[in-house]
Amino acid sequence: MSVQIHKAGGRFEDIGSYARAKRIGPFAYTAGTTALEPTGKIHAPYDAYAQTKYILMRTEEFLREVGAELRHVARVRVYLTEMSHAAGFIQAHGEVFEGIDPVLTAVTAGLTQPGLVVEIDVDAVIHSVNGDIPTT
Repeated sequence: MSVQIHKAGGRFEDIGSYARAKRIGPFAYTAGTTALEPTGKIHAPYDAYAQTKYILMRTEEFLREVGAELRHVARVRVYLTEMSHAAGFIQAHGEVFEGIDPVLTAVTAGLTQPGLVVEIDVDAVIHSVNGDIPTT
C-alpha cells in the first residue's frame, strides 16, 4: 500500500508536522482548510458562500495532488463560526457536490481570524465509477 502526502506551503505545516492532503492506499484525507489565500489575505471575509466555494476549489486541488477527485469524497466536515452561516455554506456545498452526495457534518467552532467563517475537511475513497476499489 502506498502513502502520498501533499504540503501546500501553509504557515503551520512544517512547524506542526502535518500535510494538507494525505493518501494511504485508496483513502485520501484533507486537513481543515479555511479561506486564507496563499498571500495571507482572507478570501471574501464573512461570506460563507464565497468562502465555501473557494475552500472546495482548493480542496479539489489538494485531492488531485494525491490522485483523488471530488467524486471520491465520502465525508465532509464543516466548521462554522455561527450556524447563521449555514445557508451560504449549504448552497455552495450543494452546487459543488451535486450528484456526489457525500455525508455531511456541520458544527460551530472558533476559527483563527475574524472574517473566517468556514473551515472544511474531507475524507475520500478512491474508487471506480461503479464503486470498485483499485487493487494497485
